[in-house]
Amino acid sequence: MSVERAVTSLQRINYLTAEIDAAYHDAAKKMGISDSAMQILYAVCNYGEPCPLTEVTRLLGISKQTINSALRKLESEGILYLKPFGLKKKMIYLTPLGKSLAQQTVLRLIEIENEILDSWSKEDQEIYVSLMKRFLDQFNEKIDRLEKKEEDGT
Repeated sequence: MSVERAVTSLQRINYLTAEIDAAYHDAAKKMGISDSAMQILYAVCNYGEPCPLTEVTRLLGISKQTINSALRKLESEGILYLKPFGLKKKMIYLTPLGKSLAQQTVLRLIEIENEILDSWSKEDQEIYVSLMKRFLDQFNEKIDRLEKKEEDGT
């Protein structure tokens, strides 16, 4: 593969990823909710309730500071509450107001996502997921090697 083709493919992937992120931002805006609130509610609804805070952190891939700030805001608005679990862990629970908000926002998005995927053949769905996973796995492997090179001083 030529450098030009690789760059073009990478540019298309990056562009589409950014456009998808922008579409989710627009959806959150239309529904009157912040991106971080939408992401947290999405993670809780996707995982199920109660949802471990560590799972939200893992699923979202955004800074703990951003997550904690959004959680405090959602908690002060009566959308959710945190309950200690074990020694250092916390579980996230939605209040009745939070469940109503999730129904009006996140669950509508999940319904849209499912409608889109259901319109694809099973084979297309499997290919899409397989390629995304393959890219992520290979990327993580190369990043792990990159860190090892830095640790080794090479």
